[in-house]
Amino acid sequence: MSYLGNPIDVIKKLYAEQKWHEIFTYCPTMLESDPKDLVALQNIATALLQVGKYDDVISYCDTVLQMNPLDEYALKNKIFALERLKKYDQIISCCDKLLEKNQNDSWTLDSKGLALNELNRHDEAISNYDASLKINPNNPTALMNKAITLSYLQRYADAIPIYDKVQSVDNTIKEAGLAKSEAYTKLGKPDEAFLAAQGLLVQDIVKFKEKAAEKQMRVFDYYCLNEFLEIEKREKRHRENLDSKPS
Repeated sequence: MSYLGNPIDVIKKLYAEQKWHEIFTYCPTMLESDPKDLVALQNIATALLQVGKYDDVISYCDTVLQMNPLDEYALKNKIFALERLKKYDQIISCCDKLLEKNQNDSWTLDSKGLALNELNRHDEAISNYDASLKINPNNPTALMNKAITLSYLQRYADAIPIYDKVQSVDNTIKEAGLAKSEAYTKLGKPDEAFLAAQGLLVQDIVKFKEKAAEKQMRVFDYYCLNEFLEIEKREKRHRENLDSKPS
């Protein structure tokens, strides 16, 4: 199929339509006139990444990197492909090149940390997550990865407040509450583990336990009572709303 118009506009259109195969069919025509056309090389690599041809992605990225060893786009695409191929040592090398260019690149620090974890270099991984968190203390990726690493190292007490911060930063990450619950379980704290599994933050867990103790109730029983009372309140409000509507 032939396309008319500016090559960049054509590629944008193909991307919008997710026509990956057509992208790496179209872009080689650009390379015929200029074998060093970065737009063509980069977009072929990205399209190949979408269809899982990871070795080919690396080949095209390396072509770009021969011209510019610190090309960010090529290095990041190569990292994506290397992750799928589980070539973690090579990922670290790519990350180091990116950090030469920008030592405050949180994405690269997180990616390097993940690769280090896979190589069982956990203390080094934590150092990378800490460096990422200095740049952005609320980075949920770095927070979650650091907490998971601490849990793996059986440093559960250290992991709990970090899982807690993940929940504060992004409450859609449900895995944080469950992982925090598991950490409490490992520490032999079943009440805290139960409440963490319900999504409560550490400060709320402490308050909840204090109130349960005041009522001389087990934490589980007090939680169930609160849930029952809350349901009753909602039903009462619903009935009042219905009664207030004109007949």
